[in-house]
Amino acid sequence: MNNAIASLARVATLGLSLAAAGMANAQSADSAGITVYNAQHASLTKAWAEGFTKETGIKVTMRQGGDTELANQLVQEGSASPADVFVTENSPAMVLVDRAGLFATLPQDVLAQVPENFRPKDGHWMGVAARSTVFAYDKRKLKDADLPKSLLELADAKWKGHWAAAPAGADFQAIVGALLQLKGEAVTADWLKAMKANSTAYRGNSVAMKAVNAGEVDGAVIYHYYYFGDQAKTAENSANVGLHYFRSNDPGAFLSTSGAGVLASSKHKKEAEAFVKWVSGKQGQAVLRDGDSFEYAIGNGADSNAKLEPIAKLQAPKVEPSTLDSKKVSDLMTAAGLL
Repeated sequence: MNNAIASLARVATLGLSLAAAGMANAQSADSAGITVYNAQHASLTKAWAEGFTKETGIKVTMRQGGDTELANQLVQEGSASPADVFVTENSPAMVLVDRAGLFATLPQDVLAQVPENFRPKDGHWMGVAARSTVFAYDKRKLKDADLPKSLLELADAKWKGHWAAAPAGADFQAIVGALLQLKGEAVTADWLKAMKANSTAYRGNSVAMKAVNAGEVDGAVIYHYYYFGDQAKTAENSANVGLHYFRSNDPGAFLSTSGAGVLASSKHKKEAEAFVKWVSGKQGQAVLRDGDSFEYAIGNGADSNAKLEPIAKLQAPKVEPSTLDSKKVSDLMTAAGLL
């Protein structure tokens, strides 16, 4: 009897040991997963995450939010943040986190996948996509000769009541950041003051474009992909809309960089670096080319969607993405009554 009891005890102990080993293996597998604080469009990053997981087996958990919202959250969380990777729509949010010293330096083979103008010199983060500033206009009201040759022309009194934007959004604030870097504080402050007097504010680029399409305003400063995305569906919000590209290195030709960086506090740095490498590499950039985000692919040798105006023809001004000052922009826009 005692031998039988001892045998059962040994079996039970072995079973517990195997169960514990199984749990340890499961925890080890889970630890290979990464958490991405994602301020990019959810559909785009979903496609990136699914492609990356399919190829590597590494699970990706997304936490969705806006550029400024998630950047401030990361700064508040500091080294205690559960985030492994931060992905944004525009670069000012990346700068905010970088200035707080929260990014790890990316490996050179990862950085080398995009041109130098799409990444800061410190190598703490890099561009993974881009979007062009455009003037979306009502084709029924404006002809080529009527269109502004420069973004700065929208400060003229003749444009009062005729154009719109979404000043509260990170997209527009990145455009103002470029204007600040290219033309200085005095010009930017004056332009914002005129914008307050001349423009109509909407909540979001798509809403501003819809207003143009409906004839509420003659034009709106937005990013290009809202138009192409609507055109690819029903075109119900863009049927009457044309796109005007400012070109000629004008601030209105600003090409905004969407960024990705690995947090220095990440406990899964290799997996996080692998994600950024995949997104900025051949497969991730192909998602931009073949998908429905209509953002520009910027990886070396990568092609963008064929429907887009080629980057080389945009004649975008040279802007250092790591110096776009979101705080100064916010201060200037607040002073102008736009925020």
